[in-house]
Amino acid sequence: MITGAGTGIGKDSALALAKRGHKVIATTETEEQSLSLQKEIKSHNLDIVVFKLDITNEQDRKKIEEHDLDVLINNAGIGESGSLAEIDINKVRHNFEVNVFSAFEISQLALKKMLKREQGTIVFVSSLAGRITMPFLGPYCMTKFALSAGAEALRAEIHKVRKNVHVCLIEPGGYHTGFNQKNIAKKYMWMNEHSVFYPIIDQIKASEERQFRMIESVTTLNIVKKIVRAAEAKKPGLRYSSPWWQAFGTQVLRMFGK
Repeated sequence: MITGAGTGIGKDSALALAKRGHKVIATTETEEQSLSLQKEIKSHNLDIVVFKLDITNEQDRKKIEEHDLDVLINNAGIGESGSLAEIDINKVRHNFEVNVFSAFEISQLALKKMLKREQGTIVFVSSLAGRITMPFLGPYCMTKFALSAGAEALRAEIHKVRKNVHVCLIEPGGYHTGFNQKNIAKKYMWMNEHSVFYPIIDQIKASEERQFRMIESVTTLNIVKKIVRAAEAKKPGLRYSSPWWQAFGTQVLRMFGK
């Protein structure tokens, strides 16, 4: 099962796994996304079950109990942007609700059967932004730091009692799926003339656009390969990062105290 499969990396991963012969359950945040994905699946003649599962909705999360999963891929997520000096903390709180709390709530449901069966894998799609921050993306980065920390702790805990139940992390860098643009644009809905940053908004926009033009990969192929590798591995590693040069750059910056 993969959550957040209506668009971007989630959808591409669902299609790739199905093409490799896996029975895939692809869940989406909305009914509209579900219908759209079902139409695409028919054209490919793939074995994919699709339905709406909003991970923030308790009743939706319980749908997972109807399935005996080998692998759960926690891909669903959102982003909030803007300075932590001014952003409405409720926006930050909601970002944590989706990216962290709901991901662990649905994972706990999947783990009940995995632990009883003594086999299974939980995959958390975090981000390289969970290892190094960017200005005005603090709310999103905070959630990914928390998600990565939680996944690493859960992995160590589970291995103390079940050697064949695994937890791992996927860390995408910049990919041109539209997610980054949607995320960075959110702050301009409220960061208006009352903001202390208003005099430099044009500079911020230009800097962000330039940065994402430089780093975004036009295809999700490499990160999808990492997700497939993690899902199929008998003993997955802790981290799978891509593109390699962004992962390497992140490591270097952290070595120098960033």
